[in-house]
Amino acid sequence: MQTSSDRHEYPAHWEADVVLRDGGTARIRPITVDDAERLVSFYEQVSDESKYYRFFAPYPRLSAKDVHRFTHHDFVDRVGLAATIGGEFIATVRYDRIGADGAPASAPADEAEVAFLVQDAHQGRGVASALLEHIGAVARERGIRRFAAEVLPANNKMIKVFTDAGYTQRRSFEDGVVRLEFGLEPTDRSVAVQRAREQRAEARSVQRLLAPGSVAVVGAGRTPGGVGRSVLDNLRDTGFTGRLHAVNRALGEGEKELGGVAAYRSVRDIDGPVDLAVVAVPAEQVPEIVTECGEHGVQGLVVVSAGYAESGPEGRERQRALVRQARSYGMRIIGPNAFGVINTSPDIRLNASLAPEMPRPGRIGLFAQSGAIGVALLSRLHRRGGGVTGVTGVSTFVSSGNRADVSGNDVLQYWYEDPDTDVALMYLESIGNPRKFTRLARRTAAAKPLVVVQGARHGAGPSGHAVRATRLPHATVSALLRQAGVIRVDTITELVDAGLLLARQPLPAGPRVAILGNSESLGLLTYDACLAEGLRPHRPLDLTTAASAADFHAALARALADDTSDAVVVTAIPAVGETSVGDAALAEALRSAAAATPSKPVLVVHVELGGLAEALSAATSTAPQPRDPAAPRSEPDPAPASAPQAVPPAAPAPLPEPDPASARAPRPRTGPASVPAPAQRPGTNPTSATPQPPPEGAHLIPAYPAAERAVRALAQAVAYGQWRREAADPGKVPEYENIDERGAAALIDGLLSRGQGLTLGTDETCDLLGAYGVEVHRALPAPGPDAAADAARTLGYPVALKATAPHLRHRADLGGVRLDLADEEQLRRAYTELTELFGDPEELRPVVQRMAPRGVDTVVRAVIDPAAGAVLSFGLAGAASQLLGDMAHRLIPVTDRDAASLVRSIRTAPLLFGWRGSAPVDTPALEELMVRLSRLVDDHPEVVAVTLEPVVVAPRGVSVLGASVRLAPPPARDDLGPRTLPAY
Repeated sequence: MQTSSDRHEYPAHWEADVVLRDGGTARIRPITVDDAERLVSFYEQVSDESKYYRFFAPYPRLSAKDVHRFTHHDFVDRVGLAATIGGEFIATVRYDRIGADGAPASAPADEAEVAFLVQDAHQGRGVASALLEHIGAVARERGIRRFAAEVLPANNKMIKVFTDAGYTQRRSFEDGVVRLEFGLEPTDRSVAVQRAREQRAEARSVQRLLAPGSVAVVGAGRTPGGVGRSVLDNLRDTGFTGRLHAVNRALGEGEKELGGVAAYRSVRDIDGPVDLAVVAVPAEQVPEIVTECGEHGVQGLVVVSAGYAESGPEGRERQRALVRQARSYGMRIIGPNAFGVINTSPDIRLNASLAPEMPRPGRIGLFAQSGAIGVALLSRLHRRGGGVTGVTGVSTFVSSGNRADVSGNDVLQYWYEDPDTDVALMYLESIGNPRKFTRLARRTAAAKPLVVVQGARHGAGPSGHAVRATRLPHATVSALLRQAGVIRVDTITELVDAGLLLARQPLPAGPRVAILGNSESLGLLTYDACLAEGLRPHRPLDLTTAASAADFHAALARALADDTSDAVVVTAIPAVGETSVGDAALAEALRSAAAATPSKPVLVVHVELGGLAEALSAATSTAPQPRDPAAPRSEPDPAPASAPQAVPPAAPAPLPEPDPASARAPRPRTGPASVPAPAQRPGTNPTSATPQPPPEGAHLIPAYPAAERAVRALAQAVAYGQWRREAADPGKVPEYENIDERGAAALIDGLLSRGQGLTLGTDETCDLLGAYGVEVHRALPAPGPDAAADAARTLGYPVALKATAPHLRHRADLGGVRLDLADEEQLRRAYTELTELFGDPEELRPVVQRMAPRGVDTVVRAVIDPAAGAVLSFGLAGAASQLLGDMAHRLIPVTDRDAASLVRSIRTAPLLFGWRGSAPVDTPALEELMVRLSRLVDDHPEVVAVTLEPVVVAPRGVSVLGASVRLAPPPARDDLGPRTLPAY
């Protein structure tokens, strides 16, 4: 929070929207003189018991003096905050600064008394906990370091608010009152408590949207077609288990139904609660609908209407107003311009989207910021999911549209503890809060796989999205996501490939891969693909085209039992002849062999094998079932769907729905999202297995049409499995005795007193880095040959002479550096050569530096990005990092394990470990340097950029030959402040 320049100025930056424990929202803001009537009305609705707990005596009403006192604040020594819903107070908190004697005081007194009052109807929603976070942040901003609170012993709820907050506390009991005193500096426990509350609240807010007991579709047309009527029909046809209502203002007096659903002219007319409203009216009518929903107590909105930020500045302001209005009533929004939401749970069966049919129920959670991509992903998962078991179907689907409110972060909070979701797939076109996303992704990935594909990687995000500015290139952001355990893929095809493997198979224990099949060529392609992906494949086992199902079973069983393999890829091509293995028989052979060793993943690469993919997914018997020989052979790609509009576009093709009462394949449908039945291939029996659900807990075998796709998905699973094992022991941040944190802080404060941002000089840079044990070889200026000789005598020979002009700095290849100058004669000769070659000393800016031991030149950088946070980067100096982009990145603070992996992450890392007979260098010393620099930036966020170049890593020790440091007021860190929703 920023300090107001005027102690009496209204602090608008204290205003915030928060998510409460039950998933609703409230607005927190300062109390002003204009709130007198609201305060009186609020107090009248508080029970006598709550009033007694607040004032320690019966206090039925507030006097005029009380009202004046509680509404007049200076926003420095006396501050009051209110939590509001619909503009009315539901809770208040205030602090008064006190001195050592307990009397009112001003700064420098750093203690304040704090007191709460929560309306009885809203107790238990976490309102007081949220207010404590915000009043604590306000107090810290105003120089208050401790709170004191006096509470009656019987007021257990308020005592629990204080004791559960996680601050360091002291409790005493005197005169029948419990006195609590606690510091306001965040502790590890207080931050953990805050984030746990954030997770529960945000997860609950999404759950209310995905599991409503009643839904109203506002804007449902009287005739089929149109966006609103399509959503209504989809909800009805897919068997939504709750109460369903249609709302259309144009209904006649006698019209009571639309499509068999109870219909009303207004949300207000609906008898009973409405949990979720789907809004499909023109954008200019939406505000009135939001008011109706808010006054009726609707909990959340899915706004499919278009005409918002995606349409330009006017629409962007309309979108901001929509969010502010919805939040004022405690509602959250998916959208606007959203495709909708789906929950396949048999207890819910919610299809509040434009997808005409429900996808298969399963264990994959799907989030897409684009409606078109959402349609494509649903279609591909349906085609590739196979079978009728639902194991690889969808648990929940959210298409966020402009993600004005509910975002991928919120959905991650929900999936983290959702027992019905095993794998999370996300298509993101922008990340509104990268720092928070990285934190949530790391926690989620430790429990279940998270696969992400990013659109708009090389340009601005969608016009409808609010995105924080970042200076980091996409490659750096991707590296940071991978560090957090995110499985980064480049296409939606790879997203589905990886998702199906992770949903169906266990994680591999390592990179060793066995390959077997009935095609030598396909086996070799798979072998090459494994090498290209960094896996360690065994030589392929060719079973020949005459292999039977029993041969496949025996070979797979042997490969799985082999301790030298961590995964198995089975390759299969069609064979012609009466003895050729059938799809169902092969699928059952592979399934039964895999079931005997369930701890290792099995993948199949198939080439035009008709129904093998489906059979692998579901078949457990070989009972025959007729097939339709006239079914089309090819699988069309899904056609792109346009984003939902206020006026409906052509309806997207329906997704096929399996018959829930049988195990038959989905009936063929026309349109881009249909799933054709497999064609009969020559030489096979025109019957196939009847898919039957596998035993509970059985692993389904994913099938891929190309070796490269299967191996890439396997490589991603291997890397993720390795990350999971390493994440179990993330390492530690070492403590070093020679770090002077206070001295560095004093130096930084003194330097920043000169201005808001500055690049340090050489001496200041050396002093600051030296406070953290990073010694920089000093370089003395040499404006002339005599000055160079004097500098060399000061430093001691041998020395180096360097040109530091911008176009020559760190470019030894251009000849601007002379090394190993053993005496003054050599130094003067080198000086003359440089000036004759490149120009006057004023242009060259030559310096003299003591020689360092020979080694490998590297570069270490740290930067604080306003969106992603503090990032540490490492690479080799020169062309390797500048031209090839061979840099590795980690979020600060880095642990000892992070530093070790950082050194080994670059492609040119072998140069540090004795490549081609060279001497290995001192990588432990390099890792210690990185940890020290990370500590500096983490302890002092005013250090916004540091570059150490070159850092020469010798066989013994490291030498920092060049360094630059930039100081500035640190960017605001909302992840360390109180819980808030993004501001609108």
